[in-house]
Amino acid sequence: MIAYAPAALFLLLFGIGVLRDRRRFSNAVHFGLTCICLLFGLLFSLLRAAAAGGERGVHALEWIAAGLLLIPLLGAFVLPALLLANGVKMIRKEGRRPANLLSFLAGLGIFCLIGLTIASAATRSRNLTIATGTTVMIAAYVSFLFFCFIGYAFLYGWMRPRRNVDFVVVLGSGLVGGTKVPPLLASRLERGRELYERQAARGKPPVLITSGGRGPDEKLPESHAMADYLTERGFPAEHLRREDKSRTTEENLRYSEAIMSEAKPGYRCVIVTNNFHAFRAALMARKTGVNGQVVGSPTAAYFWPSATIREFVAVFLNHKLVNFTICGLLALSGVAAVFIH
Repeated sequence: MIAYAPAALFLLLFGIGVLRDRRRFSNAVHFGLTCICLLFGLLFSLLRAAAAGGERGVHALEWIAAGLLLIPLLGAFVLPALLLANGVKMIRKEGRRPANLLSFLAGLGIFCLIGLTIASAATRSRNLTIATGTTVMIAAYVSFLFFCFIGYAFLYGWMRPRRNVDFVVVLGSGLVGGTKVPPLLASRLERGRELYERQAARGKPPVLITSGGRGPDEKLPESHAMADYLTERGFPAEHLRREDKSRTTEENLRYSEAIMSEAKPGYRCVIVTNNFHAFRAALMARKTGVNGQVVGSPTAAYFWPSATIREFVAVFLNHKLVNFTICGLLALSGVAAVFIH
């Protein structure tokens, strides 16, 4: 049982963090550490049982060793291949904007790292081996944070607000042709209407706030187009408010928070965005002091990889002091190793 003690400790910290405020990135880190420690605990138990099993145990150890080698090797080639394929699909469907290239670049980066590892093993160059090892350590750290991010983001998406709310805030995401609501934004509005109708059926209809200002290439504020989309489909206009000054997600939240605080001090709300964006929006909601959780609306499957990577990069950069310090220390350890004979 001692092998599982670290996992139990991090699970306890994770539970406490979620109860205090589920909108914290530390919850994601504790979740990731729990999973890794649990994996090592299971591995230790398997190895211990195999070692006590005599000749059969030796064969079991061989199978465990083969599995430990085979799974990462397959993953190392399958994952980047899938990312490259998704990147090509994103470019075809969404164009060549930098944000649409992320999955393609991630797959290419993994293949480059594999190539660097093979080259260092083939040449047996000390300096190349050190450079490869340093790069792998930095990549492992970033990969661990990415695992924490997507794992907890998935869990966060299952945590639904259970109490009645006073407001439903739908975040904007840009218009097509300067006037029309695109499918991505329409899915948010439909999710917001679903939440409104569910609570209205219990006799306590909330106010729905459409949030989004006018972009440089838009003919009207996003919030107005969003409100028009809803009213044209039968949504009661008296339960709509428009926040039409914001230009970013953080401004969406800040300006909507001001409207809600003025209308009802001590309010509770739920914020609607797309599911890939929900966890980062929750982190921003906590930062801006919004009293509410975030729920996600469905997104096309091909859009997920690049969108998720973009969200992770934004969260990584929001904690750049810690992350760049750790990456810098790992890089310095590699530089130091070059000069140590």
